Amino acid sequence: MGTVRLPRPSLLLVSTRGSCLFLLFCLRLGATCPQPCRCPDHAGAVAVYCSLRGLQEVPQDIPADTVLLKLDANKISHLPDGAFQHLHRLRELDLSHNAIEAIGPATFAGLAGGLRLLDLSYNRIQRIPKDALGKLSAKIRLSHNPLHCECALQEALWELKLDPDSVDEIACHTSVQEEFVGKPLVQALDAGASLCSVPHRTTDVAMLVTMFGWFAMVIAYVVYYVRHNQEDARRHLEYLKSLPSAPASKDPIGPGP
Repeated sequence: MGTVRLPRPSLLLVSTRGSCLFLLFCLRLGATCPQPCRCPDHAGAVAVYCSLRGLQEVPQDIPADTVLLKLDANKISHLPDGAFQHLHRLRELDLSHNAIEAIGPATFAGLAGGLRLLDLSYNRIQRIPKDALGKLSAKIRLSHNPLHCECALQEALWELKLDPDSVDEIACHTSVQEEFVGKPLVQALDAGASLCSVPHRTTDVAMLVTMFGWFAMVIAYVVYYVRHNQEDARRHLEYLKSLPSAPASKDPIGPGP
């Protein structure tokens, strides 16, 4: 009868450890790359490519050690607050060619220290809050957005480190000053133009209308007062004319003494 040899404890331990390491490696591979993105080797760093995937929102399972994140050419329209706050090693974030309409003060919270490039070009951004991007030290691309040029935008832009390769493509889609529409905004501002010195035309018009209304009321009151006095004077004159005239008094001449 043949004998069955049991494996040595050392071999069993090595085999078990090997299986566990292999399992952990497989689990890590499955966790590092969100679906349906690609995560190729990027100079030994974690790079996540999610371009052209039809995404409508930012994936929630992006690895925390991601250095490069490309979310361009998707259908993302909304960026929730703190969507990237766990990506402390992120250096480049590409959100271009999406449908992003607005960014909030806390959209890029947690990225102030390490981010080097933020691409928001070719979106639908109209307004940029002053505190939304001002804390970032990254170069920022904002070209080809339907920006509404106003004083708040000018103040926000002065706080940003704009990408020099695309800065001349930042133009006003609408503006408080019509002469800015369709023209490179930064060039105009560098030439001395200002969006913060525009008179508040709406307020001025309202003030003029109010003043005109008061003036019209004063004129109407004066006209009414004059006409009323004229009418009273005419009635008084007619009353006087209607009174019977008194006969002239004659002193009687009596006989002398």
